[in-house]
Amino acid sequence: MEEPSSVFIMASSRSEKMFIDGDWVDGSGEETIDVVNPATEEVMASVPKGTREDAKRALDSAARAQKEWAEIPPLKRASFMQRIAQLIRENREELASVLTSEQGKPLFESRAEVDGSAAHFEYFAEFARRIEGDVLPSDNPGQTIMILRLPIGVVAAITPWNFPSAMVARKLAPALITGNSVVVKPSSNTPLSAIEIVKLAERSGIPKGVVNLVTGDGSEAGDELCGNKKTGLVTMTGSTEAGRKIMQRASNQVGKLILELGGKAPFIVWRDADMDWALKCAVWARYWNCGQTCISSERLYLDESIKAKFLGKFVEMSKNLRLGDPKAEGTDLGPMVSKKERETSEGFIELARGEGSKIILGGSTPPMRRGWYLEPTVIDGVHQESPLVQKEIFGPVVPVLEVESFDRAIELANDSDYGLASYVFTKDNNNVMKAMHRIRFGETYINQVGPEQLQGAHTGFRMSGVGAEGSRHGLELYTQLKTCYIDWNDRPGLPYLFPYS
Repeated sequence: MEEPSSVFIMASSRSEKMFIDGDWVDGSGEETIDVVNPATEEVMASVPKGTREDAKRALDSAARAQKEWAEIPPLKRASFMQRIAQLIRENREELASVLTSEQGKPLFESRAEVDGSAAHFEYFAEFARRIEGDVLPSDNPGQTIMILRLPIGVVAAITPWNFPSAMVARKLAPALITGNSVVVKPSSNTPLSAIEIVKLAERSGIPKGVVNLVTGDGSEAGDELCGNKKTGLVTMTGSTEAGRKIMQRASNQVGKLILELGGKAPFIVWRDADMDWALKCAVWARYWNCGQTCISSERLYLDESIKAKFLGKFVEMSKNLRLGDPKAEGTDLGPMVSKKERETSEGFIELARGEGSKIILGGSTPPMRRGWYLEPTVIDGVHQESPLVQKEIFGPVVPVLEVESFDRAIELANDSDYGLASYVFTKDNNNVMKAMHRIRFGETYINQVGPEQLQGAHTGFRMSGVGAEGSRHGLELYTQLKTCYIDWNDRPGLPYLFPYS
């Protein structure tokens, strides 16, 4: 384990602004929010604490700009998006450094996330010629039915702290190519990555008002974005609790929603799996981004015949992970994003002790002078009914359970309020097919791990969300269907209108 180096300590923090109607502006109030480096606990920047008035100004700006933006041909809209992607790639190292500083993930993960952000803009720009409707025959002579896909209008994009760059891109890109304007509200913990992407959007020459950014918390700025009648769609990635609040607020105007919420991914390893590969994947799936990922492995189900051997090797590999300065090459795990998040994970560890489970690795904070670090923690002897198995932990803590049959593993995997990602490692094709059809999760990774790919539909069952991100299925949710009935008869008139015709 390494001490975070002094290179993180900033002599003075910077002040950022919000982006509304093509200008960088202060908030209407005087309050600001500090952005804290989780590796050093030093304030690295401050942003305005946006108010309802700020959110309204941003929505007004977006609504004005959207009409002209929708009139621009999709191919031209795509050119702006390609330029944004190019700028992201040109500024890769700087963006990755900002991301690591505000969020805490190691640089190699941040670089991959920045690459993914550029890829989102590139991928959705390719849909410029493929925003497809339908032309259908009518039941009546001389008539045609056309179903169009039109922009929804103004999109409110509420993004999380765990992937503060990629999630902005994943929401901006499909919204823009389909002719919508956007107001982004990033997490108060990690607003800087979103600000940097919006700066690049400005540099791309995108028309003013098409992209706006408001910083602040969910109780005021976020609440206004979700409840304002000018918002046509709210797309949000975050906790299930936050998703419930957004659904309630948006219900006032029957707002459209795309919600990617909590997860509790089961990770099943069966006796015939490639053990070495499954071990590497299990370590990545649990500790990627310090376990702060919606598709992280949150519960490990091991075939009883291989449990002892697999678990021993898993613990050894977990023990060898290098915890330390996230900007140092070779670091595997950085800090958690905040003291609050670390305390939540510590609460699960204490719960395990109280339930009599066995902590076979970790279970405490490492001996560092500063930073919100937590040791990789493996807990055996956990019961299916335990909150460690039923509630989202969102940290480097993994409960381990033993299963006697593959059918039982599927049954326990499905015993969850969540249904986002799941993992299965087996060479048995019968078990593969069972997993594909019977595991009730939006994603099942078979003999591999994530992250999800752009052309896949990232979606969840049960309390893991509404709608989908990625792929054409996600793109279509940013559009509104409109059916047009066209009569092209020389002398219109239909029998069913008699005697009124």
